Amino acid sequence: MKELVRIIPACILVMFSCGRIDAQDLEARSYSVVPKGMHAAAISYTYSTGDVISDFTSPVQDLKVKTSIINAGYVQTFSLFNKLARIQAALPYGFLDGTAKFLGADTSGTRAGFFDAKIKFGMNLLGSPVLSPKEFRLFQEHTVLGASLVIAVPIGQYFPNKLINLGSNRWGFKPEIGFSHREGRLYYEFYSGVWFFTNNNNFFQKTQLDEKPLFSFQAHIDYVFKSKVWLALNGGYAAGGGTSLEGIQRDDRQQNWRAGATFSVPLDVHQSLKAMINTGVATRAGQNYTAITLVYQYIWF
Repeated sequence: MKELVRIIPACILVMFSCGRIDAQDLEARSYSVVPKGMHAAAISYTYSTGDVISDFTSPVQDLKVKTSIINAGYVQTFSLFNKLARIQAALPYGFLDGTAKFLGADTSGTRAGFFDAKIKFGMNLLGSPVLSPKEFRLFQEHTVLGASLVIAVPIGQYFPNKLINLGSNRWGFKPEIGFSHREGRLYYEFYSGVWFFTNNNNFFQKTQLDEKPLFSFQAHIDYVFKSKVWLALNGGYAAGGGTSLEGIQRDDRQQNWRAGATFSVPLDVHQSLKAMINTGVATRAGQNYTAITLVYQYIWF
């Protein structure tokens, strides 16, 4: 059993690292093969700093924000229709400090509270049999095809008389397909999904904000060392997501590139640490930030 649990931190998915609805949360190993009946709890801290690029018609310009987020996450694996499935939840609490020009005047502000929660359901469809812990120890992963659905739950702090909020006051849904292929100690991963959003009917000054679907794609190259330490190089692309305010289309369609890396170290048979960094490479609109995340994870059966 000790040998088995040493293997798992090397292939367990990355827990959610922040509370934003971000089309480019770069999560390596999201569809990795793990045993059924596994539980994992995680606590993470994310610090990010950067700009929010808006269209020229927005009353908010030159918005620069710093956020600190503490995120509690939990994941459980199980068998569903003879397929490996997992359910994952994350609840983030954080602080935001920002400066901007509002209608041409300098302004600043802070926020503290909950961000929107996330729930993720995933299922591996091919190449990932349902395995007991004993069977998993002998299994060699090759090619895996999976699918998932992320739900952003609008419980975050929201003030309709404020333009900058921690919560979004709307639901978000992202169906996604993921592909992973192993060659020796290397894993190649590709995920493609689309965010769909409900309307925010209580936007600033009681207006209605509508956002079009936001396409996301990410790719990862992971290397697992003999010690079960693993390193991943991550890249992501997002396009779409243009918004309308009271039916008037705004020039804020996104077309953004991000890059990052993940480093994971098992501490013992139950515990592991992860460090993640990602940054904007090119941003047309939306969040152009650099984020650093540290994650502590504990697993049990």
